[in-house]
Amino acid sequence: MQILECRALRGPNYYSRYKAIYMRLDIEELEDRPSDKVPGIAQNLQSLIPTIHDHRCSVGEPGGFLQRVERGTWAGHMVEHVAIELQNLVGFSVGYGKTVDSYDAGIYNVVYRYRDEATGLAAGEAAVEIVQKLYDGEDVDLDPIIDHLKEVRDANALGPSTGSIVNAAKARNIPATNLTEGTSYTQLGHGVKQRKFQATVTDASGIIGHSIADDKEWTKQILGDAGIPVPQGQICYSVDEAKEAAAWIGWPVVTKPLSGNHGRGVTTDIANDEDLAAGFEAALARVRDDSGAVIVESYIKGEDHRMLVIGGKLVAAARRRPAHVTGDGKHTIQQLIDIENADPRRGVGHENLLTQIDVDAQTERMLEQAGLTLETVLPEGELAFLKSTANISTGGTATDLTDDVHPDVKFAMERIGRLVGLDVIGIDLLAENLTVPLEQQSAGVVEVNAGPGFRMHMAPTHGDPRPVGEHVVDMLFPDPTDDGRVPITAITGTNGKTTTTRLTTHILRQSGKSVGMGCTGTVEIDNHVILRGDYSGPAAAHAVLHEPTVEHAVLEVARGGIMRRGLGFDEADVGVLLNIASDHLGERDIHTLEELARCKTVVVDAVKRKGEGGYCVLNADDPLVMEHGTYWARGEIIYFTMDPENPALAEHLAGHGMVLTVKQGKIVMLRGKVTVEIVEVNDVPIAFEGHAPFNVQNAMAAAAAAIGHGVEIDDIRAGLLTFHPTPAQMPGRTNYFEADGVKCLIDYGHNVPALVALEPLVSGLGTKRKIAVSTAPGNRRDEDLEALGAQLAKMCDAVFVYETDARGRAEGEVAKLISDGARNSGATGRVEVIMGEAEAVERAIDEARQGDFLLLLVDDIEGTTDRLKGRSFPTQAELAQT
Repeated sequence: MQILECRALRGPNYYSRYKAIYMRLDIEELEDRPSDKVPGIAQNLQSLIPTIHDHRCSVGEPGGFLQRVERGTWAGHMVEHVAIELQNLVGFSVGYGKTVDSYDAGIYNVVYRYRDEATGLAAGEAAVEIVQKLYDGEDVDLDPIIDHLKEVRDANALGPSTGSIVNAAKARNIPATNLTEGTSYTQLGHGVKQRKFQATVTDASGIIGHSIADDKEWTKQILGDAGIPVPQGQICYSVDEAKEAAAWIGWPVVTKPLSGNHGRGVTTDIANDEDLAAGFEAALARVRDDSGAVIVESYIKGEDHRMLVIGGKLVAAARRRPAHVTGDGKHTIQQLIDIENADPRRGVGHENLLTQIDVDAQTERMLEQAGLTLETVLPEGELAFLKSTANISTGGTATDLTDDVHPDVKFAMERIGRLVGLDVIGIDLLAENLTVPLEQQSAGVVEVNAGPGFRMHMAPTHGDPRPVGEHVVDMLFPDPTDDGRVPITAITGTNGKTTTTRLTTHILRQSGKSVGMGCTGTVEIDNHVILRGDYSGPAAAHAVLHEPTVEHAVLEVARGGIMRRGLGFDEADVGVLLNIASDHLGERDIHTLEELARCKTVVVDAVKRKGEGGYCVLNADDPLVMEHGTYWARGEIIYFTMDPENPALAEHLAGHGMVLTVKQGKIVMLRGKVTVEIVEVNDVPIAFEGHAPFNVQNAMAAAAAAIGHGVEIDDIRAGLLTFHPTPAQMPGRTNYFEADGVKCLIDYGHNVPALVALEPLVSGLGTKRKIAVSTAPGNRRDEDLEALGAQLAKMCDAVFVYETDARGRAEGEVAKLISDGARNSGATGRVEVIMGEAEAVERAIDEARQGDFLLLLVDDIEGTTDRLKGRSFPTQAELAQT
């Protein structure tokens, strides 16, 4: 087998409403060997992966998939199920998958869900290898495959603290996006509602507070001045200074780096000069700046506690104990360490809830001080401490004590958060216990942390877990009904997408919204272009939804983006389906109008449900939209139609559904028996006094989208009246000029449905000769290019064909197909091929005379417009005189 293509679909897509891995798989000679022709393959698969028995498949019961294998299925279907189960085996719960054949024999489209993209892709590759070996009768060693997938998982997984916040956000339907690969820098929400954090540091964490927490001496000064008990200490820059400080403070002492974190470089309970020198060097090695500063401070006898304050409230408290083992009278300390490390909760670094215990110099020093070695067999119940600090990251354990905190202690901890100025703060408190006020016991705050870890609170070794991630999300989004989302309008169709996208954006801006818009040509934030290119796919959604000022997103969605990556968002508030007509058929296994319809309806299938405020705007004049769009639409439907008596809408209106239509020369909204006038058609600039019915449809679609968002009719009217067919507002879309008696229409239309839509406008504006310049991308079918030429010849008296985007075809092939279609159409007009766009436009302009009409279907809008500026054209009388 051969993987021809494998990629992640990162949002609703042609195959699923959820993100999925898409694999185009050539099963080669296995096309002639379904699974029932391979003896024992079902039994071998179940023996290799016993849990695959749970897969129900189409049978609908456990073992259903294995029944399919026994009866006979194809290798691609087996790859799908193995890829799903491999992900389950490494901790990602997934179940959805589908495998469909293509138009090419032996090639299948394999689709399955994923939680982590890298792991999902790796699982697909591993599944192909496994299924191939099962077909070939080879042994499969599953363990190294699972180990590799775990490595991929761990390399891409969020840390426990970040993951807890992201999971809490998702539970509230707040979208979460990792902003930079390889970091925990994460955005919650969209646009103007977004909040950002890294690890457990939020965008509201004060930079001064962060600096204070990073400087232990500064921290002690602020807290000590405020009456918070802190250990007495001194900053030292040499071992000799450290010895003098210890003599002044009094033994025992603690050494720690002035600038450090996670308890690294901390040595406690130092009672002599030799250990002090070792502690100083350990701290110096962990200083995070160039200061070389080490703190020597008094050692407070008491248990180590981590107090977590979020949003000014104490939300969790845990007693931490350094890494230790408890004797059983049978095993050595080393054996007890090995047993402890075998706990599945323990991992390397921060990958699991607990950390492996590493035997290092500090461990050996601790044992030596206690008169022990790694070979000592501890009596039953006796503890041997292996580290001097109680950090979870060095193998420590935690016991939740949140419910046992005295109110005075709670007040003191919350006060510390305010004094330091951090919205998320971890406070390291040494105290005998938490049940009495600090002043009544030996206690002191030894450190505060600006980015505290959550592991000890999420899954303490003992006691109840605390939902600390939820507290962070509730702090960032205090309104429990706020999902952090800005309204999204998604617009698709074969033609009219860009015009409708720009017009909808204009209407929303007229109503006072700050709008981010992505379409064919640009990404714009509040009318400012920030990116140029074809942004009718998920890249536009990424750019717009991450812009901090955007209050509303309007996104053009083309079929290419849907098929390549899926939508760039998980849910829209309004989805618009303009029309479905033949274009780009034959690409990415979309060969029929019904398949194209399913692709386009992904947009309305991704809309919020009707009861949740979603709206789907559908063209009732398009039979495919009515059939497929109505079926897949999840939101409340708003139809638009040029026919106010459209019989298909009678039931919809009877149920008080909304319809936009044209009555007595006006665009109106109908709901039940109510008619609301919006605007005169002749007053809408892009309607060309009714000569452009396709733009009347686009105007109704944009108005319907705005209604779905609750925009007032007056604002909709103002938007429609102030949107003009100029390069500034509609670049490349029915841009109309009159130059010295010659009428010019510049448009991007490169397919037959677009030309058919333009025909009434061309007829209405062009009273004499009509001259066209046109081309099309080479990825259209031969018959589509020929039909384009025939339509041009039908509409115009002279056609100049150029070529700019062959897309894999031989040079001149596209132009020849279009020109042949024009010449063979039966029309009597002149047809010429001029390969360069600029040359073809120049030739058409030279050909024009006053009273003629130029239809310029070009890519270079700006250049073509410049060529027309200041141009003069001779009259027929002037030509006769010469």
